[in-house]
Amino acid sequence: MVAALMFQGTGSSVGKSLIVAGLARAFTRRGLRVRPFKPQNMSNNAAVTADGGEIGRAQALQARAAGIAASVDMNPVLLKPQSETGAQIIVQGRIYGTARARDYQAMKPRLLAHVLDSFARLSAGADLVLVEGAGSAAEVNLRAGDIANMGFARATATPVVLIGDIDRGGVIASLIGTHAVLDRDDAAMIRGFLVNRMRGDPSLFADGMRLIAERTGWAPLGLVPHLPAAARLPAEDAQELAELSRARRPGARLRIAVPLLPCISNFDDLDPLRAEPDIDLLLLYPGTALPGGCDLVILPGSKATIADLASLRAAGWDIDITAHRRRGGRVLGLCGGYQMLGRSIADPDGIEGPPGTVAGLGLLDVATVLTGTKRLLPVSGRLAEGGAAFTGYEMHMGDTAGPDAARPFVHLADGRADGARSADGTVGGTYAHGLFAAEAARVALLGGAAVNYEAGVESALDALAAHLAAHIDLDRLLSLAA
Repeated sequence: MVAALMFQGTGSSVGKSLIVAGLARAFTRRGLRVRPFKPQNMSNNAAVTADGGEIGRAQALQARAAGIAASVDMNPVLLKPQSETGAQIIVQGRIYGTARARDYQAMKPRLLAHVLDSFARLSAGADLVLVEGAGSAAEVNLRAGDIANMGFARATATPVVLIGDIDRGGVIASLIGTHAVLDRDDAAMIRGFLVNRMRGDPSLFADGMRLIAERTGWAPLGLVPHLPAAARLPAEDAQELAELSRARRPGARLRIAVPLLPCISNFDDLDPLRAEPDIDLLLLYPGTALPGGCDLVILPGSKATIADLASLRAAGWDIDITAHRRRGGRVLGLCGGYQMLGRSIADPDGIEGPPGTVAGLGLLDVATVLTGTKRLLPVSGRLAEGGAAFTGYEMHMGDTAGPDAARPFVHLADGRADGARSADGTVGGTYAHGLFAAEAARVALLGGAAVNYEAGVESALDALAAHLAAHIDLDRLLSLAA
């Protein structure tokens, strides 16, 4: 059997995804064939795989760290929230159905077979599989039928390393508390623990590491200091946007405003913009007016376009955007944001809710009809204006057409024209994701000089791998892998 090690957390956002990515790069450098795996993920920030499916963005980053193409088997179950209590369910890259949270709990035992199938297929070509858990290992109220944490670990006899985040506070209680609430057999799967994001003098927590080890019987495997370079890597969870929304660059050449709507998706489109030192990226939550001095407003992707459009109107942003455009400001819609810019969005089959048609913002003379077929494929092409090249992907449900589509936003390599532009050139939209990752396209759209975003991601992964190797005994981790 292939060696595998699972990394679970005391909670969400404790650093599981980035630790797995850094270890994937570190062990790959040692010559091992490393594969990342996450049985169940919940995220609207998804990536399109080469085999035409979709997985969580974090697993795509981990695959990149391991130097391999992303595969649907790396994240066999992906939940994409569409409301406070319901989600679209993606199984092995394809839509499986939708379910409310309580109904999904009953579905999990049926999904375990798909999880194990993907794990077996992925393991066949690997020396080491690094498995990432989801949420908290201590969610014992959801333990029955679990496929994301201990249910998977027990089903595959995969040993576990538990991660706690000291930067959030209460890490001693969260690690010891997890041991206290776990079933004895589940707790026995945990071989050791890591404490992540230490700031300041690490010697001050030496007694804390000893105390946790004494109370749990788990091996202390490392105290990992905070790494600023990790901020250059794509965020997976929309919750992480809250911290990014507070960052400001008051002297920047360009101000770009992005309304953050409840079902925002594929917001990694924005990552290259926040990497640019001369761009002030304003991430706005409802209750905050659109600033008057912005150069560009971007409406990003959405998992529930009609509901998010209603939220945009409830926040008064439709009025702000219209005023912004009237002042000569530019507006760009990406995927769901593109659909919002048109005259109307029709949902005749009730894909997002009750069947019907809603008015769009009317800034582009196009109309959208939502369809049940999701378009998932890597794409490349050139901007219609200026011809700058880009590589990205499509991930959407719906067809958009109208007079402004005669002025496409991009020309794709497969011969298709995509998107639309207004007659005065101030408003544009496209289904193509990834435009800003290409320096040439970013300069053509925004002007100024451009940093090499892709090189920055690679250097951040290298720095993360070296950082983890300096603070975690990698040989000890390998010895723990079953």
